[in-house]
Amino acid sequence: MNIPLGNSKEDYKLREEIISQVYRRWVENNPAKRVYNRSLKDYINIRYLSITETMRHAAKSYTSTLALLQLDTILRYSVKFGKPKPTKRGSKNQNDFVKIQIMHYELIGIGLVKMTVGIKKSGEKIQYCITAIKA
Repeated sequence: MNIPLGNSKEDYKLREEIISQVYRRWVENNPAKRVYNRSLKDYINIRYLSITETMRHAAKSYTSTLALLQLDTILRYSVKFGKPKPTKRGSKNQNDFVKIQIMHYELIGIGLVKMTVGIKKSGEKIQYCITAIKA
């Protein structure tokens, strides 16, 4: 799979498609659409919002798109970074959540990856966004 390196609209669209394919394959292999995370001691669920929000942000960079190829590893082994924080005011994408938990995972060859997990009032945890953090 060739991930475009450039910053053209075409490169961005191709990276979005790659991210979409990664999630599609992941959901095929995980029909429950969830995976247990050791640090949270709970399941992280994948929803439509997980895919759209990650596509919107991760497709902006080659490194973030590359990191998504390790989606299952990131979901399983990311560790909590700090305490859960309130959601951003005015962010309609975060309206369903009461708190946001930032998580980190160090990927060899890529560096630090940040995963944002939304926490619903019920306690359900939804993967919100995944991006690589520039070192």
